[in-house]
Amino acid sequence: MTRTLTLPNGENVNEDDIILYNGYPYRVKFADGEYEFKLSPLYWGNSGMDIPFADREALVDQWEADSRSTLTRAEWKQWLREARHNPQFTDAELNEIARELPTNSSVLDRLRRLLRR
Repeated sequence: MTRTLTLPNGENVNEDDIILYNGYPYRVKFADGEYEFKLSPLYWGNSGMDIPFADREALVDQWEADSRSTLTRAEWKQWLREARHNPQFTDAELNEIARELPTNSSVLDRLRRLLRR
């Protein structure tokens, strides 16, 4: 059975979903031990920049206005366009993120994303 997390907006997501949390794309990673789950940034994941949460209430407390949960293909494309003009992001970072985001709908593109994990 796939584990899911109910986000503060009521949407249920699993580890395959990409969410917009505080203006950046993340995946939920469920943990065993001291934390219930963590949010792993698409580009910086597993680099010590994951954000651990003891429980859902901790996420609710930190959910800010620029957190949106999952986005449509068009919304992710718009996020990428805007991010390309933001000096906070490098081209290499955005190129890698673009490969992960669900901005293309072909079966081949979806398979490529799945196989890269």
